[in-house]
Amino acid sequence: MPLNHDLSASCAVPGASSRAAIGRAATGSGRVRPVLAGCISLALSACAVGPDYKGPPAAPQTGGGFHRALDSNTATEPQAQWWTALGDARLDQLIDTALKANPSVAAGEARLRQARATLAQQRAGELPTTGASATYLRAKNPLNTSGGDLNLYSLGFDASWELDIFGGTRRAAEAASAGAQASQASLEDVRVSLSAEVADAYVQLRDAQQRRALTQRNIDIDTQLLQLIQARRGGGTASDLDVARITNQLDTTRANLAPLTALVTAQLDRLAVLTGGVPGSLDSQLADIAPVPTPPASVPVGDPAALLRRRPDVVSAERRLAQSNAVVGQNVAAYFPKVSILGFLGFASTSPGTLFESGSFVPLIAPTLQWTPFDFGRTRAKVNQARAARDEAEANYQQAVLNALGDAEGSLARFGGQRDTVTDLGRALASAERVYSLTEVRLKGGTAATIDVLDADSRRIQAGLTYQQALAELTRDYVALQKSLGLGWQQPASAVAAAN
Repeated sequence: MPLNHDLSASCAVPGASSRAAIGRAATGSGRVRPVLAGCISLALSACAVGPDYKGPPAAPQTGGGFHRALDSNTATEPQAQWWTALGDARLDQLIDTALKANPSVAAGEARLRQARATLAQQRAGELPTTGASATYLRAKNPLNTSGGDLNLYSLGFDASWELDIFGGTRRAAEAASAGAQASQASLEDVRVSLSAEVADAYVQLRDAQQRRALTQRNIDIDTQLLQLIQARRGGGTASDLDVARITNQLDTTRANLAPLTALVTAQLDRLAVLTGGVPGSLDSQLADIAPVPTPPASVPVGDPAALLRRRPDVVSAERRLAQSNAVVGQNVAAYFPKVSILGFLGFASTSPGTLFESGSFVPLIAPTLQWTPFDFGRTRAKVNQARAARDEAEANYQQAVLNALGDAEGSLARFGGQRDTVTDLGRALASAERVYSLTEVRLKGGTAATIDVLDADSRRIQAGLTYQQALAELTRDYVALQKSLGLGWQQPASAVAAAN
């Protein structure tokens, strides 16, 4: 059996109170108490073999801040319920409903309860197993030449306890504890994704509703333009080419209406399902047209170190690493002997009438040693398998850290770039608004025709459509940024204080 770092042990030495208990157990007459005291002494001074968990590998050096952060991104800790910064009460209500009613949250909570039950089961394995028993035995007595049968009656309490001398059971409980914490982090990750998905669906809904209304207005303007051109063609001041050009423009604008209507329906159904309802259940509640919520001017993002402590997927990967490390020790413990204590306290007699007499009282204790040093490599194979699983978990943790940092940096870059795009398109919309206003002035002065005003209005609406779509994309990038920061599952500070 090779000696390496995985066979190191952390030992617990009995304290004063434990030594006093051993002394009391060892005093008195009889052969049971010295044996019991020795077993208890072994258990209290037991060692846990295998590698102790020293924490995850060091995170990559990031220089203390995000490289893609903008001047508008502050290093202060971001708000847990980030969606409230968008200032949309309807969105707040939808996310609150989803976090309570979505089946994926219920499934995550069920997985967490399973993990906690497994932990309780492993911890119970460190304690004795007790029970009551009643036995009647009838057998042929080989010592009785007359051919009589042997009857045996017993009634009492029995117990069995495997002493965790080398820490295999404790390592199993340690692994189960880390597994339960990983399940907790996975549940939090579900909440992060769910809150972001609800916000994304809501933004797309409001964007599609706004663009559908603008498109319908553009259709009305193009219809009026077509009527004017047809009238001018009848008067000989416009050609068939002019009519065909405006007709094509109207048909193109109309073609954009159906996809927007379908997008509205799709996002309504998506929101209904995310909030635990059936498709169509939110149609009446969200039928009104409302503006797309916009991000605040300043967005706090914190720093990379806080990100890695907060993101549930990183926390889950770290807890899985701790779990796999404990499993190594659990398997290493199989190299060593197992000591169990079997005990019985009750009455036994060959006759029911004498079962409860003092002479029938039977105290019994039986220490048992089990050891399989020659198992043809089975234990070694399990240990090697556990070591490989630990190495895999460590690599998965390192990948989770890199993914989290890359996700945050990429989201910051997209958000910053889209904010510049919105600024440029805002100036283009303002220019289109000014062109429309000046054309109206010319119309009143008699230097422009109605068709010129309608054409300027159509261009203004088209600029509004482009700006509206870019604004919605900015908000979606803001949602993606908050998700990359691992936000959306923490309770507000007020709620934590109230619970405490």
